[in-house]
Amino acid sequence: MKTLNVADHMQALGAQAKAASAQMAKASAAVKSTALRKLAALLRANIDALQIDNAKDIERAMVAGLDAPMVDRLKLTPKVLETCAQGCEQLATMPDVIGEIIGMKQQPSGIRVGQMRVPLGVFGMIFESRPNVTIEAASLSIKSGNACILRGGSEAIDSNKALAKLVQQALSESGLPTDAVQLVQTTDREAVGHLIAMPEFVDVIIPRGGKGLIERISREAKVPVIKHLDGNCHTYVDDPCDMAMAVTVADNAKTQKYSPCNASESLVVARGVAAEFLPKIGAIYAAKGVEMRCCPVAKAILTQVKGANLKDATEQDWFEEYLGPIISIKVVEGLDAAIAHINHYSSHHTESILTRDHMHAQRFLREVDSSSVMVNASTRFADGFEYGLGAEIGISTDKFHARGPVGIEGLTSLKYVVLGQGEIRV
Repeated sequence: MKTLNVADHMQALGAQAKAASAQMAKASAAVKSTALRKLAALLRANIDALQIDNAKDIERAMVAGLDAPMVDRLKLTPKVLETCAQGCEQLATMPDVIGEIIGMKQQPSGIRVGQMRVPLGVFGMIFESRPNVTIEAASLSIKSGNACILRGGSEAIDSNKALAKLVQQALSESGLPTDAVQLVQTTDREAVGHLIAMPEFVDVIIPRGGKGLIERISREAKVPVIKHLDGNCHTYVDDPCDMAMAVTVADNAKTQKYSPCNASESLVVARGVAAEFLPKIGAIYAAKGVEMRCCPVAKAILTQVKGANLKDATEQDWFEEYLGPIISIKVVEGLDAAIAHINHYSSHHTESILTRDHMHAQRFLREVDSSSVMVNASTRFADGFEYGLGAEIGISTDKFHARGPVGIEGLTSLKYVVLGQGEIRV
């Protein structure tokens, strides 16, 4: 596709999305819920067909030599599709926040002032690898009364086209504009440059992918961006802790799935429990082939673990998001040192403390500066679906507008509404 055609294509998508957003903003809760339920039904009815399209992407990725975590993110398994369908249904049953008025207060002048929740308008979503993001973005867009333009990675183009077609079918059958959810049909990278520079059509950009992609979009976008750069998540094993629980949670946080941004990449352990805890978790990591990059204290303890793949941690390891079977391990004196270490090296995504001490837990929640902070739970729960948001558009580590998993409310804004009975200002 030539440059001029890419520009024309993006302008057309923008204009169509803007027009559709006005229709979506006034759509009733019942109609939006109908569309979401239809989409869930279509996903379940088309599992076999979707996997045929998905197989084309997977084969192309393997031929191109994409690494295992990237190929894993491409897969549309029946389980992945069922999770997408359940997310649509969960959203359908949730209250519709659009039009909700909050904080209405009478003023001395006689006017009443409050705020109404309204859609953002049009958001552009730029993502890599995971085709299920097409459904997550589309379903949240429908529920929140927005229109969206989706630009998936070229490695998932067949899967994304098939999924977007089902979304538009659900919209059409529900009486909503099909242009409310549009997929960029070209894999030309120039399309991204146009999408992030159309403030006349697009109200916010949400990038979801590798650090390089997000840094580029943050640097070049001419519209606001909701983003997180990477997920260097920490699990801190406190003194005191429930040892069996700590081993189970630390294992799950790292090895349940290696590729997501909410997998723990760093294990921080209080010195008082390190001698007992590290050999137990080290044996599990060794059995699962996890490479452990250790501080000197952790390495000295873990040398007793048979088959352990140990390496000396470098300074960069404390910052690293591995997205694979590698974890950094640091022994610290206690809670103060753990909080200081996490706040310095973390990407401010998700951190968890495993502890029996209530005051330690409360301090960790207050003082750790991340978008999700947990007590006695796996970092793998940092997800819109698991948080009961129905789905998520992504995770934000920004501190304004939206922070953490971005669900319906993150795709809305508040405008002031004033109710009067003829009051005038004097």
